[in-house]
Amino acid sequence: MDPLQSSPPVAVAILVAGGTGTRAKQVSPSDSGRGEEGLPKQFQTLGGKAILRWSLEAFSRDPRFGAIVVVCAPEMRERVLACAGSISLLLADAGETRTQSVANGLRAAAGLGAHFSFIHDAARPGLGQVVLDNLFAALEAGADGTAPGLPIADALWLALNGQVQQAQARDGLVRIQTPQAFKSSLIHAAYAALPADQVPLDDVAVAKAFGARIEVVRGSPELEKITWPEDFDRMTRLLAPQLLPRIGSGFDAHKFAPGTFVTLCGVEVPHSHGLAGHSDADVAWHSLADAIYGALSAGDIGKHFPPTDPQWRGAASSIFLAHAGEMVRAAGGSINHVDLTIICERPKIGPHRDAMVQRTAQLLGLRESQVSVKATTTEGMGFTGRAEGIAAQATATILLPADFGTALI
Repeated sequence: MDPLQSSPPVAVAILVAGGTGTRAKQVSPSDSGRGEEGLPKQFQTLGGKAILRWSLEAFSRDPRFGAIVVVCAPEMRERVLACAGSISLLLADAGETRTQSVANGLRAAAGLGAHFSFIHDAARPGLGQVVLDNLFAALEAGADGTAPGLPIADALWLALNGQVQQAQARDGLVRIQTPQAFKSSLIHAAYAALPADQVPLDDVAVAKAFGARIEVVRGSPELEKITWPEDFDRMTRLLAPQLLPRIGSGFDAHKFAPGTFVTLCGVEVPHSHGLAGHSDADVAWHSLADAIYGALSAGDIGKHFPPTDPQWRGAASSIFLAHAGEMVRAAGGSINHVDLTIICERPKIGPHRDAMVQRTAQLLGLRESQVSVKATTTEGMGFTGRAEGIAAQATATILLPADFGTALI
């Protein structure tokens, strides 16, 4: 998606990710050892990827969305961009309340001219294509706004101080979820008209107060909001019951050539030589891309970017690695962990290892804890021991749907 496209997009997605998630703030139980204590829930891990990433992927897969706006705290911008990877974003600053955050997101999207605006809570990772299609259908049929909802099946009682008091009628009641979608002109006007001292229940309430006609479409249990610590395991079972691990390995080697630096994991490392290759000869990212392709049973770099094609001469290896990562996401999967070993006598890798981890994590939309970069020598043996070049091997662990087949390849 290109937020700078010339024609107005059909829709824009506004993802509200500015909350602190106090009630759910903990290391998610299903990803024990991989979360970060005190991290807001939208950045916690669920099924191998950040909760925010689930919604980003759902919107990015639908070509009707011309842009995604993420509303977040300024100090979380880098983390949001890491979650997004190669998915294009616009960023807006969160306000003190959700209402203020949505208003900021709408202002950021105003110049795009999108016909429809979809406002979604980042803490609802289970957004599926059926719900999006239903929302679009309601808007295209003439509704001012629409939202997914689920009927209430349980008995409702008023309880005070832990004591059941009075039964409540449930006929016609629904639990409204997000995304809540509107004609852009209407929701912009509704927020502009909202009194500053009002704190509405949600975006539907803002639109209703402006006189809008709102339709309810069928929601989904997978769209439940993560609120409490126990919700992590429940949502993992709902969203990723059939994601199975697959492991791929890759190996590459390049000989030294005239130059003043070598490129490893996207980092230019000063050296007495460069590396020979059709592209930028980033031996580390080449091996990692092949490991990801291998886990997908999708061949190797040469299959997707033939060295006989002149357009790839001198190309940045970030293109290859980003493509491999996008293939995983297009298959409905996620990268869980990558492990790289760089094999050379020189240059020294240690001083540059942290930068290599950071660049790799950012490109693939991973946390740095999901990326391992190591280095070793061959004790003077072989072509690397003779300082004739550099080799690298990599392993990638990915999660793919159990019914993943060969159609993608």
